[in-house]
Amino acid sequence: MEVKTQVLNALAENKRSALLVLGAGVGAAALLGFGLAFKYLRKPEKLLRVGVVSQLLVHPLKSGKALSVALAECHKFGLSHGQLQDRHWLVVTEDGRMVTGVHQPSLVLVSLTCDRGQLCLNGPNMDKLNFPLEQSNNPVIHCRVYRGESQGRDCGDEVSRWLTRYFGVNKTFRLVHFEPQMKGRQSPETLFSPYERLAYTDVGPVMLLSEASVHNLSSKSEKDLNAKQFRPNIVISDCEAFAEDSWDEIQIGNVRLQRVMSCGRCLFTTVDPDTGIFHRKEPYQTLKSYRLCDPSEKHIYKSSPLFGQLHTVKKTGILQVIQIPENPNTHTGRTCDLHEDRAWF
Repeated sequence: MEVKTQVLNALAENKRSALLVLGAGVGAAALLGFGLAFKYLRKPEKLLRVGVVSQLLVHPLKSGKALSVALAECHKFGLSHGQLQDRHWLVVTEDGRMVTGVHQPSLVLVSLTCDRGQLCLNGPNMDKLNFPLEQSNNPVIHCRVYRGESQGRDCGDEVSRWLTRYFGVNKTFRLVHFEPQMKGRQSPETLFSPYERLAYTDVGPVMLLSEASVHNLSSKSEKDLNAKQFRPNIVISDCEAFAEDSWDEIQIGNVRLQRVMSCGRCLFTTVDPDTGIFHRKEPYQTLKSYRLCDPSEKHIYKSSPLFGQLHTVKKTGILQVIQIPENPNTHTGRTCDLHEDRAWF
């Protein structure tokens, strides 16, 4: 079924198509209709607008270029757009060890797209390479992803030669694809359920970040940063900086996400997504100056600065970015006033 058709079906099932965020500590929640955010208290339910879903980002190739989409499906393994699923392709060395943008910073400039069952690799100063999505006769490779074991279908020798030429170092690289029947690895973080399974994502299937948090960091680091540098899946605007830290449960349309933990950051945040330059200091050093965890959580995050929130998928469905009209009264849904707040349904 095409994504557009699924969206129409989802809207027919749930005409209010809202995103609900249950706030930590105070029992509050936020409601975002495909693009609008609200809060409510459970008893009684009161709605309060808190933000807007401004971007959806799918990263088909781990550490590769982000694909910005207006529409995405949300599965247990994360976001997908058409036949491209988030972090379902991985560059590995000949012995199956994961390669990321920390090892090869220019990987952030490589895009992976798909058109009618044909994948396409593209990168600076390289000819595009087309190859089939389905290659069932190719071997399955056992991969080392961080401290865990995973699997991937080898994408072939031609792809391997393309990657090896692109990186231009004295090593052979291969591309593997995580397929639906593969088991997946367990999240390395104990805060996630032991039944949670991942493709090649670091810790959790969905990461959410607000634009205000990015702007806050930009003002402190004196660098013009954008959300893509931090590789989130869902970006929210029109809220306070770090408001996302207190949203425990989120519903967008018919999708429900559960916040599990903050996203601990590493030096990969210093790789410029537009140039592939590895700066090694900023904005990582600035993050460490004011975004470290509470001492009681050091056993979880250690010395990593925290930026963005990691979620598990409780209910799958469709996500969509929708522009909000300047005049709320022009919104296509019906409106409902609850006390001093206004909610769109």
